[in-house]
Amino acid sequence: MPTILEYLKQHSTDMEETLVRLARAESPSRNKRLSDRCGRVLADLFNELVGGETEMIEQQIVGNQYRFTLGSGPGQILIIGHYDTVWDEGDIPLREENGLLYGPGVFDMKGGLAITLWALKALKHAGVPFNKKVVFLVTSDEEIGSLHSRTLIEEEAKKSELVLVPESSISNSGAVKTFRKGIGIFRLEVSGKAVHAGINPWEGVSAIDELVLQLQDLKGLDDREAGVSVNIGTISGGTRTNVVADYAEAVIDVRFRTRKQGEALEAAFRSRPAFTAGAAVHVKGGINRYPMEETEEVLALYSELKAIAAEHGYALGHGGSGGASDGNFTAALGIPTIDGLGPVGDGAHAVHEQVLLENLPYRAALIAQLLARHLD
Repeated sequence: MPTILEYLKQHSTDMEETLVRLARAESPSRNKRLSDRCGRVLADLFNELVGGETEMIEQQIVGNQYRFTLGSGPGQILIIGHYDTVWDEGDIPLREENGLLYGPGVFDMKGGLAITLWALKALKHAGVPFNKKVVFLVTSDEEIGSLHSRTLIEEEAKKSELVLVPESSISNSGAVKTFRKGIGIFRLEVSGKAVHAGINPWEGVSAIDELVLQLQDLKGLDDREAGVSVNIGTISGGTRTNVVADYAEAVIDVRFRTRKQGEALEAAFRSRPAFTAGAAVHVKGGINRYPMEETEEVLALYSELKAIAAEHGYALGHGGSGGASDGNFTAALGIPTIDGLGPVGDGAHAVHEQVLLENLPYRAALIAQLLARHLD
């Protein structure tokens, strides 16, 4: 019997066809009709390639979610992914050129879905016993914040001893992700007092002036060495040039490496003093996702993956991302989580989004052999 990698190489063309079928089923996050069509394609592929138990979890606003299950036993391994993309229908064409497949979601993250299906198929073909339950949970709203799927993800994670995330790898290098930053989004709303800017400007309270002072103070939280960033994304306020502004607001994105940093940022935003007499400052929003931290358990998983890759004849690197994924949710619960297991590619959320087709068997084998090690 061929090895898992040899088997997958023999089916490289079939793997490409699987990815093409998924990519053709375009699935913008906010288009339920198209998303549901993609979900059905995914379910059909699971049934054709893998078999097992399929459960559709109906949604009213976004595409339906899917829970695919294989095996049984006292333990559970969770694989999480999403089939929604940032692209509206027809935004970018699907095309193959020089061994690369370009198209909507091929890198983020339908390539990861395709290799997961084939990893599971390869394990079944090799006769690997599924002595634990493997749950492949695929959601439809990751690109818009996972508001409809977060509870489901966390419920499954709490039953699991390990979480694999076949999200896009680190661009071009194929390195896996052993950490992801946490994200917070805050809205700073400032109220003042409007007066005529020429007749009695000093009797007013400028919300814009106060907002400027607030933002200058908050930018002091930036710490490049520590991996903490404070980005003032949008600002607005005022009504006319000859009126002292009675309202101004800003929306601010923060990123951080550790939970402790996130808690400190939250506290700094919640305790905003007004710098201008008569101004009022209100803060909305908060931490959306705590980070996926690079723990000893995560590095141990990376070491296993590195060893498997060496067996396949290449060096596998690791690193992190300032962007978040649903793996942040599972890691925040203390479940060992490793991310970026998707194929080599580039251009997530960009018009040149692409996947290296010859890499698909190698990445599927990486997932399959890691699973085999933990299914005993």
